[in-house]
Amino acid sequence: MRPAMVLSCILSIVGVCASAPQIDTQALPSPHRTLIAASVVLDGKGHVLHNVGIVVEGSKIIAIVPKIEGPVDYDLRGLMVLPGWIDAHVHITWIFGKDGKNAGTEGTTPEAAYKAASNAWVTLMAGFTTVQSVGSPNDIPLRDAIQKGMLPGPRILTAAQPLEGRSEATGTPDEIRAYVRKQKEAGADLIKIFASKSIRQGGGMILSQEQLNAACDEAKKQGLRTLVHAYKEAVRAATLAGCTEVEHGTLATDDDLKLMAEKGTYLDPQAGLVIENYLLNKEKYLGTEGYTAEGFAAMDKILPMNHDIVRRASKTPGLKIVFGTDAVAGAHGRNAEEFIDRVRDCGVDPMAAMVSANSLGAEALGLGDQIGSIAPGLHADIIALDGDPLKDITAVRRVVFVMKAGVVYKNSSRAVHFSP
Repeated sequence: MRPAMVLSCILSIVGVCASAPQIDTQALPSPHRTLIAASVVLDGKGHVLHNVGIVVEGSKIIAIVPKIEGPVDYDLRGLMVLPGWIDAHVHITWIFGKDGKNAGTEGTTPEAAYKAASNAWVTLMAGFTTVQSVGSPNDIPLRDAIQKGMLPGPRILTAAQPLEGRSEATGTPDEIRAYVRKQKEAGADLIKIFASKSIRQGGGMILSQEQLNAACDEAKKQGLRTLVHAYKEAVRAATLAGCTEVEHGTLATDDDLKLMAEKGTYLDPQAGLVIENYLLNKEKYLGTEGYTAEGFAAMDKILPMNHDIVRRASKTPGLKIVFGTDAVAGAHGRNAEEFIDRVRDCGVDPMAAMVSANSLGAEALGLGDQIGSIAPGLHADIIALDGDPLKDITAVRRVVFVMKAGVVYKNSSRAVHFSP
């Protein structure tokens, strides 16, 4: 695996992206202040603002002002304005190969780099201005190219190479600590840990409590957060180990969820998109590494289990539930479908769903003082929907405006369908 090769491939895309006609011409940096008019704003913390102006200077919001008069730079009145969404769990470099089959995240060809850059673009266009990509060294050059302004895409935090649980073969606690330090040296923003097998394989625990303790403790010492792929008993083990966030959590007990709430452990369950995407693209995944006929047969049973964990989690007082999709090949740019699954199929309150992808998601990433809310001093990550997701959750599919760090990447013409 050669991330340097991927970087050279990605950089070769820059010239194409720089001349891409779909990028709004007003996305160029401007020294003057930008004024956005909005009739309805979800501030990202559960509050609704009415008839305000959002003043942006450079990459930051510098003021929220009362009713405005006179010319504005962007008139978003009649739309629903909210902070750019945060997806806490994606695999941004996961692609389908030339043969149309699942190619995972391992590709180092120019084609793989182009497809990864495309994944980043469609994710940003869907309203996701920050993502956490958990599981490939190939994420690092893409992250860095976007951060330097060489490519358009969401802000990326990445785990580089995950710690794969293999029971005793994973290593001693000291060896696991050394592995964590190695990932930090490689440029990881966080540590991803597989404490369970795939749910398609039963979800059994593949790390001991001692191993988990070592991994999460060392990450803390290195100033890194930990995300743990965990099902069943591994959920409690990760919580007791002091890990930051549990991914999936399917088949956790109510007592496990209560313990997570007590310990302040974040939960990132998936209600539907990841399974729905696999079923939609079954022929592209079937027969590739990790995807068997037996695994696909299990997916129909897994979907209601996922609905169950989201329902129970949402009823657990004090449990911090963030928004993550586990988007892989076929799901990039469709991340918002997870909102619909949570609200429609699991009974999650629409406002809670929005907050999970805004201020709460930012808090889980350790970026609550930078993103996730529309407030002075924070980055100007602002999107607008043609519709009200609090009344019709399918409005999340209609993103018509995207600003990330003060730069506008999308400003579509629209027909307004709702009255604030």
